[in-house]
Amino acid sequence: MRKRGSIVSKLLASMMCKAGLTHLITMDLHQKEIQGFFNIPVDNLRASPFLLQYIQEEIPDYRNAVIVAKSPASAKRAQSFAERLRLGIAVIHGEVQDAESDQVDGRHSPPAVKNVAAIHPSLEIPLMFPKEKPPITVVGDVGGRIAIIVDDIIDDVDSFLAAADTLKERGAYKIFVMATHGLLSSDAPRLIEESAIDEVVVTNTIPHEVQKLQCPKIKTVDISMILAEAIRRIHNGESMSYLFRNIGVDD
Repeated sequence: MRKRGSIVSKLLASMMCKAGLTHLITMDLHQKEIQGFFNIPVDNLRASPFLLQYIQEEIPDYRNAVIVAKSPASAKRAQSFAERLRLGIAVIHGEVQDAESDQVDGRHSPPAVKNVAAIHPSLEIPLMFPKEKPPITVVGDVGGRIAIIVDDIIDDVDSFLAAADTLKERGAYKIFVMATHGLLSSDAPRLIEESAIDEVVVTNTIPHEVQKLQCPKIKTVDISMILAEAIRRIHNGESMSYLFRNIGVDD
């Protein structure tokens, strides 16, 4: 629609199926609808039980915590965590990172002169006003509480740092970030080490040993157990439903 580019997930799904794959195991797809792009069975496993266990066992006084969504888009995931931990929820509303530039896809480029005459006189496209960033606000009480930000992936940490600063201003005394996939590329470890974030907890779906050496705040949760069990069950033709016990729809 915007750049006339391919839908990359569908393109990769077609390539993988064409290459001969017969079954796919994934962990916390960014969008669960991607499963429908494949013409083969897809088992999208969840890391949330492991992250929930970490919260209960490794965060002292976690009962005084509040689950935070750093944007309204991740509110469903935060709600799913909060319900199973029986905790409150807070949502950060407002822009905490620069949106993609409109200049990239050429929306503001003037049309070529030869095409102007081809536009029908009666066609009037409504004028679109530029997006305005609302001020950052926190919906929910985090004062004197442990704030646990949950998301599916952490790579560029700018939005997490801005969210942590906002939570500190609102009175949160400890800030944890929980995510499934820890890319932590570029200078993310250094930025985390210098930030208000107390701990970043990610699973080992992506190797990040080098990043951990640069930043002691990064902790790892091992999810190899569920991947191994999924492979074993598929190989033996056993039911996969056991691996999805107590998994929320919004995970």
